Amino acid sequence: MGATAAITMSVFVFAGAAQFAATAVLASGGSAFTAILAGMMLNARYLPMGIAIAGSLPGGMFGRAVRGQAVVDASWAASHLGGGRFDHRLMIGATVPQYPAWVLGTVIGVIGANSLGDPAAFGLDALFPAFFLALLMAEGAQSRLARVVAVTAAALALLLTPLLPAGLPILFASSAALLGLFRR
Repeated sequence: MGATAAITMSVFVFAGAAQFAATAVLASGGSAFTAILAGMMLNARYLPMGIAIAGSLPGGMFGRAVRGQAVVDASWAASHLGGGRFDHRLMIGATVPQYPAWVLGTVIGVIGANSLGDPAAFGLDALFPAFFLALLMAEGAQSRLARVVAVTAAALALLLTPLLPAGLPILFASSAALLGLFRR
């Protein structure tokens, strides 16, 4: 992809799963259109997340839309108070330091990619799965239904990972959230 494209992508696409999926598609010889489509499919998870947090965002339509840009996986999960409530200040406060760290991490990765060697040698390949496991565990502590959803999502992701291209198992695993429609 090249250094400039990688950094530009991190600046404009603040969504790790979408970036990794697009990179995997391009690395395997896929088209730019397919890479964009994979990224859009993965980012579709932000629609239910945005709907869930919408009632907790203050202000009019424009202000809520601006605040909604702070919805990323970690800050959305961290701001969840339970019972369908979210702390919008915590969400924004958790997102603000993530963005420059993400872009700076990309710059460091691009600069150091050739000199540091394989990231897997440092165990960095385990970061995303460990991060999502921590998010699942935190959510699973909320209720029995949350545990069922978390376990179902984890099982789907584990089962589909060897069968589907990178990023798609997480997309399909997110469908476990639909079990929340059946809560009593």
